[in-house]
Amino acid sequence: MPINDLVAGQSSVGAPLVRTEPIQERSAARIDALLDAAADVVDEIGFDRLTTAMVAERAGASIGTVYRYFPDRIVLLQALRDRALLRYRHSVVAAIHAQAPEHWWNAVEAAIDAFVDMFRTERGFRIIRFADAERAGVPEDEVVREAGFAQQFAQILSDEYGLPAGDDLAFRLEVVVEIMDSLINRAFVENPDGDERYIAEARTVAREYLESRFDPKG
Repeated sequence: MPINDLVAGQSSVGAPLVRTEPIQERSAARIDALLDAAADVVDEIGFDRLTTAMVAERAGASIGTVYRYFPDRIVLLQALRDRALLRYRHSVVAAIHAQAPEHWWNAVEAAIDAFVDMFRTERGFRIIRFADAERAGVPEDEVVREAGFAQQFAQILSDEYGLPAGDDLAFRLEVVVEIMDSLINRAFVENPDGDERYIAEARTVAREYLESRFDPKG
């Protein structure tokens, strides 16, 4: 089913940036523990002050263990971001499978709901998800762009719900991603559970924007 393409072939730990030891020989549990520790530190003090030594201490691991998988803090932050994005993709797939939405908007809404839930449940997501290359210190040529998600989701909406395939649909969904980034991020600035006013407005703006272009009659 096309929806599964959202997670097909995705890496959970930012493989291009992690040290070159074959991934099948790593301890997935140890990597997750290090990333969990990094997420806790990021939530507490922000990514600008995070160090590999802090992560080692929080995880109860040696600094050598951290360096075995993550040669520096930039690689660690990118891996944390990649894991969060992969978890988001998985949650979108699970939601659509569970809800079996009949209309394309309901599929988009499922993706928005999953995005909101990531803010509430995924440690470090609020900060790492929106860290741009300059602030995070990630080299420009190593940043994973989110256009891929919009393009893949556009294909799903085209294949499953009959929206017109092509670059225009992908572009419109990229615009929606930017809207969600801004409004939902704002919803969680002062409220750890999210200000429902901003969340509701984000859904409304996204729906009206997309329906005005692809479903004018509702």
